[in-house]
Amino acid sequence: MQQHDHDLWTSDAPLRFVGLEVGTRMTVLRLPDSRLLLHSPIGPSPALLSAVKELGTVAFLVAPNRLHHLFIDQWQKEYPDAATFVAPGLETKRADLAITGVLSDDPEPGWEGALDQVLLRGMPYVNEVVFFHRASATLIVTDLAFNLGPNSPLLTRAAFRFGGGYGQLGPTLLERLLVRNRAAFRESLERILEWPFDRVIVAHGNVCETGGRAQLMRGYSWALD
Repeated sequence: MQQHDHDLWTSDAPLRFVGLEVGTRMTVLRLPDSRLLLHSPIGPSPALLSAVKELGTVAFLVAPNRLHHLFIDQWQKEYPDAATFVAPGLETKRADLAITGVLSDDPEPGWEGALDQVLLRGMPYVNEVVFFHRASATLIVTDLAFNLGPNSPLLTRAAFRFGGGYGQLGPTLLERLLVRNRAAFRESLERILEWPFDRVIVAHGNVCETGGRAQLMRGYSWALD
């Protein structure tokens, strides 16, 4: 578990996508009432369960887009009283899950005031909900942006050098292809860029501790022009 700020931690795990090792990351947020929110949970190993338990009680499990949901059920078994919120579309894709609610632009009462959120419209394949942690000025994303670096395997580095998202925070060519409504996508991006964030936590690649807002704007200049 790596601490980035007061009440903000991440934990990483291996993950392969279309044959590439891209890794994945869970973000742990301790809310003002000391309850925990797990964003994009990874597999709950005994060591990770112990580390999370030391931080507090898990109250919320969040699957922030239609691709980041693989381990929610395992955490539900560990914390059956935790409320589970999912991105639009997962309520049907994962009908096996006990789902409390579907995420939107409006923060849930349990984290309202600590987190802001925007549903990234115009990219229905992903339907990502992006979060802003006010206390640490941190943007929390999953597949909106990547930040793969030299610590990645050779094949992964080569693929991301070609497709984007290598060496600095930004999208890949795939994100550009997945946008179906550019006007709606741009409006969502503009709302996200209104937040005063500096750090950006991504699910794949390195956490961008500083300068994240400028890098995200540069990476999405094609959508913002």
